[in-house]
Amino acid sequence: MSALYFYDDARARQFEPFALTRPASELRAGTSLIRRRWERATSLDSAGFISSPHLAHFEEGNAPPAVPPKTEIPAGSVIVNSRCVIPLGLELDRFDLLMCEGAACAVRLARSVPVAQFADGSVDIGSIQTSLGGRKIQGRWMNEVWDYVATLTEQLMEDIPLRAKAMPATAKFSATTVGEHGVFVEEGAEIGPQVVLDASGGPILIRRGAVIAPFTHLIGPIAVGRSSQIMGDRVGTSSIGDHCKVRGEFSNSIVLGHSNKGHAGFVGHSYLGRWVNLGALTATSNLKNTYGPIQIWTPSGVRGTGQQFLGTIFGDHAKTGIGTMLSTGTVIGAGANLFGSNTPPKVVPPFAWGDGEPYDTYDVTKFLTVAERVMLRRHVELGDNTRKQLSEAHKRRWSV
Repeated sequence: MSALYFYDDARARQFEPFALTRPASELRAGTSLIRRRWERATSLDSAGFISSPHLAHFEEGNAPPAVPPKTEIPAGSVIVNSRCVIPLGLELDRFDLLMCEGAACAVRLARSVPVAQFADGSVDIGSIQTSLGGRKIQGRWMNEVWDYVATLTEQLMEDIPLRAKAMPATAKFSATTVGEHGVFVEEGAEIGPQVVLDASGGPILIRRGAVIAPFTHLIGPIAVGRSSQIMGDRVGTSSIGDHCKVRGEFSNSIVLGHSNKGHAGFVGHSYLGRWVNLGALTATSNLKNTYGPIQIWTPSGVRGTGQQFLGTIFGDHAKTGIGTMLSTGTVIGAGANLFGSNTPPKVVPPFAWGDGEPYDTYDVTKFLTVAERVMLRRHVELGDNTRKQLSEAHKRRWSV
């Protein structure tokens, strides 16, 4: 039977701070994980992903596992480039090769292919079956890690009406609504008194189990995930995943899921991985005083983004203490635990510990103890595979 396999090419494997702890298919673009977009479009189940060796034990919810390096992907399977974000409304029947913006984004295998062929991420999946004609589809390529933030507004404008159309039921609600774009509230969501839902600039989507606290001002386009809490202030143009808490001014940002910004402090044009916690008054700068383009650290060196607005990219399990002030274009590595009153440098390595440079390295045993404690508060178990994977990430952590 056909199944989906997701391939992180060499570019995707540079998407730090996320590439250390997760495949690119498990990143959120707009309202949805990239994997889920392809599952909906093809009606196929995901069987695995191909990425860096340190992700061999990756395990998270219903995500597929890493494909063992000494196996073969069977004929009839579909290999997807994880960097391609396809529209939610796309319906794909049988195909051989799909092209997006002139590059191959998915291919159906005519014969089995060894996983080892993809080991270093250098293979263009379009080269596997060069004799096939390609079908052109719409979509976006994430060529850089900051593209998820840079394209967020456009992606939300496209995604939210389609997600709302697929919702099983919408609920009646009492709130002040403004603007001509749609406001979609799923049955089971709770909206408190004195809430303003401003759809002047784009649609608003609130999923079941979400709680919008009194005196919250939501500004579209914005999507609030299942069982997330928006706890007051002005929150707009963002994609907030499931089981999150957001309080204080928050804009143009993505929260992957199970992360908390439970206190005052501005966060803008940022991306929070999973299991991130921001201490009270943590704030991100998203605009330089010169109003010029922002540079950011990458594994290949500091590079210009071409973006006037860009805040902080927080890796999985990153934590900040009270009053942390972050510069434009900051990268916080996975598992970093920052505290104290100092402004961190623009790049903090994974599993850093301390109140300033030179940072200590977070002891892996202590880190796993804290991670287990944090996850249990959300009724999620830190399984053996996840322990192995995070331990391997600790060993493979990059330095700056």
